[in-house]
Amino acid sequence: QVQLVESGGGLVQPGGSLRLSCAASGSIFSINAMGWYRQAPGKQRELVATITSGGSTNYADSVKGRFTISRDNAKNTVYLQMNSLKPEDTAVYYCNTQLHGILTGYLEVWGQGTLVTVSS
Repeated sequence: QVQLVESGGGLVQPGGSLRLSCAASGSIFSINAMGWYRQAPGKQRELVATITSGGSTNYADSVKGRFTISRDNAKNTVYLQMNSLKPEDTAVYYCNTQLHGILTGYLEVWGQGTLVTVSS
């Protein structure tokens, strides 16, 4: 009933840029926080960036200054602009949304993941 559609991953050279998008759809009453997580092979899933409905942001130290999270509330969409990409950024990136569904109440919904590969 509530879905996150994630896109924008791919192969990019070191120093390049990508923009990830995640759109929430369905019977949504309101969206609170949205965020991006990533998981590299053999590593735990880690928080990359979060943004509240009011626009407050938090970033992992490893991406601070290079990544920018933003959201378009009218489109129920969160973005992650990734600049100056490094090979260590290679991971599957997951969108996460905390929301209230009209029929389901509070939900924490995950996207399907999109692979970002930074390699020359």
